[in-house]
Amino acid sequence: MIGKLTGKLDSLHEGGCILDVNGVGYLLSCSTKTLDRLRDAPQAARVLVETHVRQDAIVLFGFATAQERDTFTKLTSIQGVGPKVALDILSAFGPEELAGAVRAADRAGLRQANGVGPRLADRLVTELRDWAGGIQPASGIALPAAPGAAPPPGAEADAVSALINLGWKRPEAQAAVSRAKARLGEGAVLESLIRDSLKELAR
Repeated sequence: MIGKLTGKLDSLHEGGCILDVNGVGYLLSCSTKTLDRLRDAPQAARVLVETHVRQDAIVLFGFATAQERDTFTKLTSIQGVGPKVALDILSAFGPEELAGAVRAADRAGLRQANGVGPRLADRLVTELRDWAGGIQPASGIALPAAPGAAPPPGAEADAVSALINLGWKRPEAQAAVSRAKARLGEGAVLESLIRDSLKELAR
């Protein structure tokens, strides 16, 4: 089984990427958050891998952090959550954001993730309650940090909220804001994040 890969981003595709490891291309399925980190990684990146063996294929899922990988495993243990839906949820919420939504029983927020309807949102709130209570801040980042520090506290979340209010879905909004944050770097204010994110979404 493959548990970790270190290499450079070769190409992106819908729902994942090809990671070049010493000339061998590994096809990985990833959340948009992990793809953003891979896209911005200034050097070879270490990606944690969950290997699923099926009768007709071996599927590799890549993660930026151990916490994201563990959350994926937890999600796929829930009835009605397959690997694709789990990645859609992780594209909309980081582990800590997901835990916060579960603790707040924010069913409407959870439904912003692709593939999550009312029944599944109820199930997530119920079955992830104990997990959410014990979630710890992310540690052991697998990928190098993108150049520039994070924007002021709350600016990223506020930018995502503003884009949602403008009609964008949460996964799209969060992916755009994440890329904008990586470009703008330290000290980016809310207005700049929103403006740059809108340019990203308009592409």
